[in-house]
Amino acid sequence: MGDHKGKEAAADPQTPPTPTKTIGTVETTGNASATSANDTSTQAPRSPPSTLYVQNDVRHDDEANTAQRQHEDEDPYGAPSVADSSGGSTGIEADIFDEDDDAYAESTSTSYLTSIASDIRRGIEENGRLYAAYGMHKTWLPIDDAELDRNDLQHCKLLLLLENKLFIAPIGDNPQNILDMGTGSGIWAMDVADTYPSAAVVGVDLAPTQPSMIPPNVHFEIDDIEKDWLYPRNHFDFIHGRELIMAIRDWPRLVRQAYNHLKPGGYLQLCGSYPAFQSDDGTLPDDSAYIAMGQIFFDMSERVGASGREPRNWKRYLEDAGYEDVVERVYKVPTNPWPKDPRLKRVGAFELEHFREGIANVFARGYTEILGGDPVYFQVLLAKARQEVSNRSMHSWVPFYYVYGRKPLHAS
Repeated sequence: MGDHKGKEAAADPQTPPTPTKTIGTVETTGNASATSANDTSTQAPRSPPSTLYVQNDVRHDDEANTAQRQHEDEDPYGAPSVADSSGGSTGIEADIFDEDDDAYAESTSTSYLTSIASDIRRGIEENGRLYAAYGMHKTWLPIDDAELDRNDLQHCKLLLLLENKLFIAPIGDNPQNILDMGTGSGIWAMDVADTYPSAAVVGVDLAPTQPSMIPPNVHFEIDDIEKDWLYPRNHFDFIHGRELIMAIRDWPRLVRQAYNHLKPGGYLQLCGSYPAFQSDDGTLPDDSAYIAMGQIFFDMSERVGASGREPRNWKRYLEDAGYEDVVERVYKVPTNPWPKDPRLKRVGAFELEHFREGIANVFARGYTEILGGDPVYFQVLLAKARQEVSNRSMHSWVPFYYVYGRKPLHAS
């Protein structure tokens, strides 16, 4: 796959947040509200406070719960029961073969197994894009060079958003084991490995899209994080998941599984965008094609059972699973360089490029295959949305959620 692209300088070691005046975020802990300052440039001296702020009433609705398709006590993988009501087996049906069967000999040969591994590594090509061949469910984001470039672009944007921080959870200065779920190009895992050279960092994804030149304390694995984990329990100091777009069907189960594999006192942090595009001054009209694109994303994600509305539920999922000191922050990400603040202007430039050349192209496959939509209509809508989002007089923004929580120190 493509080489690692233009990695930003590693972030300074994370320190616990201190109560400060908020510009740009809202933070909630339990029923209390706290604030956090996040509006200084990473490349220039501190600029005057921006007027960009987050509203406290980001829209919530009942659709948020539609993606949870299984009850906690059900087998999430639909495994067959041991026996049916008559006592007969309901296991895997055996094929019939004889010792001279060439197909049987081929299926157990080293070359056959090597071919399977090769298919997983190469991926599956559809309509000129490459997709992961491994995993429980069909993937909707590609794994080719264009997607890895988008992944790295997002990383740079979020470093700017967090003022050159890789995360906001107060994990301390000496984490020993860190897990990056859905690592993508591996850029976050490599940066955090550089920041904490004493930590062992594991990046896991469905495809081997990471570079070969990596820090000595990081390694990458091919696995599906929705399956049962093979890592030791009570092992990780920090588990991180970012922009797991249309990838998770059962968030409560993932949150519980992370809890089991965290050390007591360890942190889980989830972060991702919630593309309900909006503006504070009415410059984004309700009939905008840009808003329609966001609705298409929600429709696609809910149709495949991986709702894009779930970031609003993460805080509750962590609290229900037993995490303590759960914090939610919602950042406003400008959708083009309309802000006056220099740092947010740069964030907006990254987001504009992300939409025009990155994620919008991914929607085309889902619109036709998932929703059965007209590809011609989609291209017309996309062209209009790209024109709208390039207009700096349209002061739109997209919510970006960060949620983290700590496994109790007394947990077994």
